[in-house]
Amino acid sequence: MSSYRLAEPPLFTRLRHASRVLIAGAGGGFDVYGGVPLAVALEGLGKKVHLANLSFSDLRRTPIDDWLAPGVAAIGPETVGNDDYFPERTLARWLASTDREPTVYAFPKSGVRPLRSAYRALVDHLNVDALVLIDGGTDILLRGDEAGLGTPQEDMTSLAAVAGLDDLDRLVVSVGFGIDAYHGVCHAHVLENLAALQRRNAYLGALSIPPGSPESDAYIAAVAHSLAETPLRPSIVHSQIASALRGEFGDVHTTDRTDGTQLFVNPLMAIYLAVDLPTLASTVEYLPLLEVTDHAYQVAQLIEAHLTSRPHPRPSSPIPH
Repeated sequence: MSSYRLAEPPLFTRLRHASRVLIAGAGGGFDVYGGVPLAVALEGLGKKVHLANLSFSDLRRTPIDDWLAPGVAAIGPETVGNDDYFPERTLARWLASTDREPTVYAFPKSGVRPLRSAYRALVDHLNVDALVLIDGGTDILLRGDEAGLGTPQEDMTSLAAVAGLDDLDRLVVSVGFGIDAYHGVCHAHVLENLAALQRRNAYLGALSIPPGSPESDAYIAAVAHSLAETPLRPSIVHSQIASALRGEFGDVHTTDRTDGTQLFVNPLMAIYLAVDLPTLASTVEYLPLLEVTDHAYQVAQLIEAHLTSRPHPRPSSPIPH
């Protein structure tokens, strides 16, 4: 049995004894922004927090001196890169504007083996004792037998890479419940998977980001800054979560990227769902197949092959309420 108590969220119980924490976006894009509230909370507890992200940015222009090791670069406010889309640099600029440490580490897209090596190099460099993978959405919580898997390639590459590390505590935190419906995710399956993890004492509960808190205010400010700096490719996920934190509801559009779709912004989007990473990884039926991958296209091919080989995926069903 666990030693969890209602008075302390299990997520923070797991991180209580960690002194240096790495929070990393699992799925690329703006995923790392979902870790901003958690980072602010942990810093308030006196912990040293570092931020990283699996990057969709073009890192080929990143100066050689900014690469800590093969597959991991330290991105700062002035790092050379694409002016239209560079979420890691955009976040570094916001961090600098708030007098926080303005470094966001970036991993280029790859297969599992090079990403695991890059994570190991960064963990050793920073001497962290806990690692949190953050996912904007819920597809990282899918185990592979569902009717729709969302966009799993980057999430599962990150999950497999970190599952192969040891000597540190590893967690997964998802924020943005319901957003992945756009990509065919059945959220009844997400809840079913969480129930299965709970039976294994691996579900660490749900935790609301309190509106008006320092954590919420920092997140809303960071997202607003990102929308202003990246007007051509703003974050669909985090614009909705920020709207939810402001108390907006229903078909609320913050960016024209969502024109023509019906949104359902609601308070559940601003809830952290936390799980034990090694246990989650053990439930993903195709994850062992990804161990041999060196390139992102190999991950995509193996997942696609898995999808076509499944005889009877779990059929989608509505949440009956």
